Amino acid sequence: MVEPAARIRPVEAADRKLVLFAVGKAEMEPIAVANRKLYANPLVLALWVGLSCVFVQFMQWWPKPEQGILGFLTPIPAFGTLSIVFMFAIDWLNRWGFDERSAHVLRRPDLVDIPAYYSRSPSSGFWVLEYGDRFVGMIALDASLDADADEQVAAGSIKKDRSGQVKMTKGTAKIGTIRHFYVQEAYRAAGMQDDLLEHALTHAFSADAALQGVRATESSLRQYVGETLRKHKFELEKKAERVGTLRWQQSVRILDRSRWVSSQEKQ
Repeated sequence: MVEPAARIRPVEAADRKLVLFAVGKAEMEPIAVANRKLYANPLVLALWVGLSCVFVQFMQWWPKPEQGILGFLTPIPAFGTLSIVFMFAIDWLNRWGFDERSAHVLRRPDLVDIPAYYSRSPSSGFWVLEYGDRFVGMIALDASLDADADEQVAAGSIKKDRSGQVKMTKGTAKIGTIRHFYVQEAYRAAGMQDDLLEHALTHAFSADAALQGVRATESSLRQYVGETLRKHKFELEKKAERVGTLRWQQSVRILDRSRWVSSQEKQ
């Protein structure tokens, strides 16, 4: 039996649906992490137990030893009912910001014509990691002159030339941006994210000397991304917006060319 091979390849036009699905999944994944963190929060647990006890008292569902073992199970429906209410409320409270951010990212110009957008600079690139015929992850590094832009594409605002191609300026920015970085959870323990990031950085810094640095956003809700960035010598540049009910901090990290060159020499 032939063992499947892993490969990193440039994105193709036919990958657009897969990429949009993966980008949306990557942007919404932190909701599950935020929800789990709130489920285990001591204040939330205390509130759940307290309200459940009030419910038990109101319904007179305290344990009844005279009914035997089953009598001690009487309060369970109250605790179970309140747990469902709390889970729904937590997801609802967390969802607003992530929904808006996901919709915003999916409407950015880099996802309109992906191969064209990421061919504007020799240092740019959008790569897909596959294991056999399975999608494992992706990374997109934007080194174009719009690398710092975060605007959405307004309806009807896309301009095309006579050949039908989207009109885009070409050139390389001094600082590039990692716009998308995602690896499926089952493959993170194998360090696939390290391979993706190393591939993107090597391409970006080798393709154009005008590129002097690469920045990326990290969050405690996407721990594997932050660990990979720090492993590759990305340093904290600034604090970014807070997200979720508990306002988890996001940060921007940057890797300059000199640190990348130094790390390559040590390998």
